[in-house]
Amino acid sequence: MTSQMEKIKVLIVDDHQIVRQGLRTFLELHQDIVVVGEAGDGLSAVEMSRQYEPQVVLMDLVMPQMDGIEATRKIKTVNEKIKIIALTSFIEDDMVMPAIQAGASSYLLKDVTPDNLVDAIRATYRGEARLSQSVTGKLMEQIARQPGVAHEASDAAIYLTAREYDVIRLVGQGLGNQEIAETLFISDKTAKTHVSNILRKLNLTDRTQLAIYAIRNNLV
Repeated sequence: MTSQMEKIKVLIVDDHQIVRQGLRTFLELHQDIVVVGEAGDGLSAVEMSRQYEPQVVLMDLVMPQMDGIEATRKIKTVNEKIKIIALTSFIEDDMVMPAIQAGASSYLLKDVTPDNLVDAIRATYRGEARLSQSVTGKLMEQIARQPGVAHEASDAAIYLTAREYDVIRLVGQGLGNQEIAETLFISDKTAKTHVSNILRKLNLTDRTQLAIYAIRNNLV
């Protein structure tokens, strides 16, 4: 958790006012999170991202005027440091991969528990990825159907250690640094170091790319 003086600025984007109200009410119970605004469509989300400079955006995907995928793409173009969590009821083939490719760091379904949502906001803010288990399965199905991408391990992969492969598998399952540390009986700092070293060795930029790498190379 961040300190009380360091609040995570969150923008809520959803075309249903009741959903936005419910999210705001729950999130504002947490001292390390502040809701800086609400948007009811993708176009407003882009403008409010410029105005309020949130650190994390909860992004619905199906909305009027501009959908969440296009809004995600535009927000990341304006400010690549803003982290996007796709929060939607949809897990169709034409939603999951496009949202991640547009720049979503995490992809959660709206049936996520409130506590898990807060955990995902904190993790995404730290630069980690959170994927619902059903989303991970959908990604595996989509990637398996794409010709020529079943294995994409580069020459750099030969420099990975056995422990680093363990970490990659856990990242592919959607685990954060703390969960990886607990699973492998190592410290949070060591888990974070492993992830950073793996990203550098594989020339990847973030955990979402690493999770996709794990799936494509049958490590999950």
